[in-house]
Amino acid sequence: MLRRSLLATATLLPATSALAHPPQAPQGAEAQRMIDEVTAFRARLARAIETKDFNTLRSSYADSFSHTHGSGKVDNKDAHLAAAMAGEPLIEAAPASELVFRVFTGPTVIVTGKSPILNVKDGKTYDFRWVSVYVTAISGWQLAVSQATRLS
Repeated sequence: MLRRSLLATATLLPATSALAHPPQAPQGAEAQRMIDEVTAFRARLARAIETKDFNTLRSSYADSFSHTHGSGKVDNKDAHLAAAMAGEPLIEAAPASELVFRVFTGPTVIVTGKSPILNVKDGKTYDFRWVSVYVTAISGWQLAVSQATRLS
């Protein structure tokens, strides 16, 4: 019985060891192409926020999208779309500096940056460090998740 168990386990090893090594992340020209595509997507998204283009906004966010505010509050896609339509400041439309793009398989691109965001309640602008995760869908790139942290 033990011998059969060991033999069965040994037969599974090649299959599971192949799964242990995920595909390599895109590099070089392929990675740069993805960065360029996400950069263009970010510009289209910012324009859609500025012009309150609801249809473009709705298709730009993944259905499971969530945004975590600096306060810890979490918005889902519907709440985020409502905020965009109400003209609330969003990191997607704010000027950004210190941008860093990381390309992963999927294709997935994670972008980090720093942006000044107006706090509507006190009328002051604060710097936020943020992260956004972009994934591909049938229709192209979508924003899957974002998070912002207010800097002191």
